[in-house]
Amino acid sequence: MPGRPSARRRTILRGAALTPVAGLGLAACGPEGGDASAPATPTAPVDLGAESEVPKGGAKLYRDHNVVVSRDASGALKAFSTVCTHAGCPINKLQDTTLICPCHGSRFDATTGKVVQSPATEPLAELPVRAKGGKIVAGPGA
Repeated sequence: MPGRPSARRRTILRGAALTPVAGLGLAACGPEGGDASAPATPTAPVDLGAESEVPKGGAKLYRDHNVVVSRDASGALKAFSTVCTHAGCPINKLQDTTLICPCHGSRFDATTGKVVQSPATEPLAELPVRAKGGKIVAGPGA
């Protein structure tokens, strides 16, 4: 067409090559960025392991089940989903009793589920948890 510049081959190829790469960043920020086999939260009671793994005043992250379990000074257990309430990313890092989301840096208190650093504004979902036969069991029916 006269008067209209045509797209150069290099420009078209560069755009085509970058499009799939740009999409990878978005996929990593959604729930798909974590363990695709793990549900957002347990849908049935799950055996997480030995009760002794969670020290008083501490917490343990169970990445395979998207759960964190903490124990207060009196020995009471609490459990929370580790799916970030900001963008649905599975949280994969626990530093002392602070959960750190890999996608946008939200931080949560693993003992209360409360947000300690944005961009998340909603606390983590609390899950039923109990100790049974020396094991920690979390999820509905626990």
